[in-house]
Amino acid sequence: MRCGTEGFASLKQTPLLDTQAAPPVLAPPPRPDSAWYAISRHFFRLAASGLIPARWFAPAPPPQRRATTGRLRLEVVSHCWNYAHLLRYQLSSLVLHPPRQMEVRVTVFHALEDPATTALLAFFAEHKVPGVRWNWKVLPPSQLMRRCIGRNQAALATEADWVWFTDCDLVFGEGCLDALAEKLQGRTDALVYPQVEHCTSLLADDDARLAQGAAELELASTPAEFKARTVSRATGPLQIAHGDVSRAVGYCDAIQAYKAGADHWRKCYEDRTYRWLLGTQGVPLDIPGVQRIRHISKGRYRAGGRMAALRQRIRQTKDRG
Repeated sequence: MRCGTEGFASLKQTPLLDTQAAPPVLAPPPRPDSAWYAISRHFFRLAASGLIPARWFAPAPPPQRRATTGRLRLEVVSHCWNYAHLLRYQLSSLVLHPPRQMEVRVTVFHALEDPATTALLAFFAEHKVPGVRWNWKVLPPSQLMRRCIGRNQAALATEADWVWFTDCDLVFGEGCLDALAEKLQGRTDALVYPQVEHCTSLLADDDARLAQGAAELELASTPAEFKARTVSRATGPLQIAHGDVSRAVGYCDAIQAYKAGADHWRKCYEDRTYRWLLGTQGVPLDIPGVQRIRHISKGRYRAGGRMAALRQRIRQTKDRG
């Protein structure tokens, strides 16, 4: 058992924005997609149902993991492509409700071709928040569009005790991160998740609760209308992985098909594959204040397409039901 934060730079000794001295683009040369990779991804969607042993394709997570206590180190990993109006709520929640019981590094992957997100990140980089360090990482759009690429890079490089892989529409309510710090004391699980999340109804892009001040660079409090939902497994925005596991196996690092770029945002089937590779659906924890802004527009739907309109109508019907 290790106590303390050695090996993880003190907030008092390092810049609040990690990328000040970093190269502008993190990513290696893009890996081109191919028909074979597409077939492979379909195969792993089926394999992740449990029909095939994961150990045929990837090593098991390390069985020995540090049971860290004391002031823990958490890395939050998020992606943003044309969702600056949602990311604004996530980053604001960290400013308005800063952690007191842990150190948090906030890693956001984005592309320079998304100027609204780039401007938003520059705005938040000026905010000095106790216990929080900003860490903006630029990817070429083709790599940003497959979320697994950034998650894998962050997992392999992390110095944190735990890594929370999330989406930019998730908000950390008051007391959320401090409760998480308490629940994670001494734990060695490969993967945990909040057993309850609080969600808004399905909001349109022009909904007043989202549109208010969306074009302005200012802090934003979250919509007040949330309903609790029980979570049955560690879904994509709620995957909290042990740091030793992340450093050892990355995020689907053994599967080359998930490292190929994409021409538009891809549905994240690898979230399920990730749980399969770890051999667990995750361990539920009682963590208050986990909030998610549900929105009708999806980045993976091509704008103006008939299928996009149909999918949005289906989602609205399900939400009302």
